[in-house]
This record gives sequence, structure tokens and C-alpha cells, in this order.
Amino acid sequence: MSRLIVHPQAPDRDGFIHHITPTSAGWGYVGFSVIELPRGRVVSRPTEGTEVCLVILTGRVRIHAGDQDFGLLGERQSVFDGLPWSVYIPAHSHWTVEAETQAEVAICASPAEGRLPARIIPPEEVGEEVRGKGTNTRYVRNILPDTATAESLLVVEVITPGGNWSSYPPHKHDTDDPPRETYLEETYFHRLKRGSGFALQRVYTDDRSVDETMAVADRDVVLVPRGYHPVGAPHGFDLYYLNVMAGPVREWRFTMSPDHAFLTW
Repeated sequence: MSRLIVHPQAPDRDGFIHHITPTSAGWGYVGFSVIELPRGRVVSRPTEGTEVCLVILTGRVRIHAGDQDFGLLGERQSVFDGLPWSVYIPAHSHWTVEAETQAEVAICASPAEGRLPARIIPPEEVGEEVRGKGTNTRYVRNILPDTATAESLLVVEVITPGGNWSSYPPHKHDTDDPPRETYLEETYFHRLKRGSGFALQRVYTDDRSVDETMAVADRDVVLVPRGYHPVGAPHGFDLYYLNVMAGPVREWRFTMSPDHAFLTW
């Protein structure tokens, strides 16, 4: 079995179906978790030395961050149903999520000092863009891009129609050489609109010291420690993924695969 793919577990006592830490991933920056909550469930955690972005994947929840009550947030029945509500929480704070309805929340984390205040990221602040053309078209939702305020964390959602490619042409961001390229670890949390079927993701380096092609199912997470990482959505199976990236420099600077340099991003 690939060391780069993490399958969901049954919800634990607090609803965690994923809990990926830098230690478990074998890297230094990105943490990623997902909680599934029945109505009325309350979960609290300290942020410690990380900043956190809570992305409400589905349902409605009440979120407290530090001493602030951000109220009831969220409105999607599915991750395919429009733009998300999210909450940014600084390091050395804590958060609480209480489910008003059945809900699913992603917890995106990376190292920080706690210099920034907690804030809501409402749907109207999520930048939308169409990337690619033809069967390379996908729809990007920038929750916490490098143009938004954070210390190290980058968060984005992408919708890829069935039959299309995404994170394509292949690109990498595994070299600490800004501004040409920045080192960013990355996770992909995959959701399939039908809840069944599969998508494909390949992670590979030029020297093929890493070269894995994975069939990903609904709610799988793929780890991208280095290398190129294109994604394919089979015909009839629309694909969503939530990306979390972080590294020593908070800029998304990448290098295209030389074999694909003739293609339009």
C-alpha cells in the first residue's frame, strides 16, 4: 500500500476520521484533520504552536475561537454546493465547534507565532477562478491564498468536472529557491460527488525516486511531500479536493514539468 495515501477511519469519540500531523506525515509543516459531527456534538482543541483554518465542509456549526463567539456558520449540504465558510484561528489560542446540524469540518494547520487575530472568512471573501481550458478546466476557490493574511498556511478548494484533469500540467513546489520556486508540503482531501467510484493522483519526481499512482476514493487524503502531483477525474465522477500547503516561505511558486512545458496552465 502507498505511504502517500491515507484512508479515513471510523469516527472516534470526537468525530475525527483523519488526524494527520507533521510527525505522522514525516514532514515539518502541514497538519490536516477532518471531523464528522452529529447534531449537538461539541469538540474543542488548543492551537498550541500552529495557526488553524477551520473549513466548514458541510452543515451548520457554532464556532468559538479564543474568547470570541463567531456564531452559527455554514450552509452547504455538499462540498459541491458553493463556497465555504471558514474561520482563521491564531497560534496559542483554542477553538470550539458545536454542531447545530450534522456537519463535517476540516482542520488545516501549520506552524505560526500567533501574531494575527482570529477572523471569519465568509464566502464573499473566497476568490473564485477558472483555471485551464478544455479537459484541463477546473474551478478554484481561494480560501486562504498567499495574497490573504496568515503566517504560513495556504488553503484552497478545487472542483474538477468528471473527465477533466486537475493540478495539471504537472507542477512541483519542493525546492526552497524563492522567487523561482518555494518549498510547500501539501495535502489533498478528496471527495467524489457520487460518493463512489475513484479518481487518480500521481506523485512523482524527475529522478523517479518518488513515483506512485493512486486510485483515491471518497474522503481519502493524499500526501505530497515533493514532486509533481497531477489529478484525473474519470468521466461521470465530479471531484472535489481541499488543498492545504505550508512551508518556510508563504508564497506559491512552482516549476512545471519539462515534459509538459508546452501546455497552458
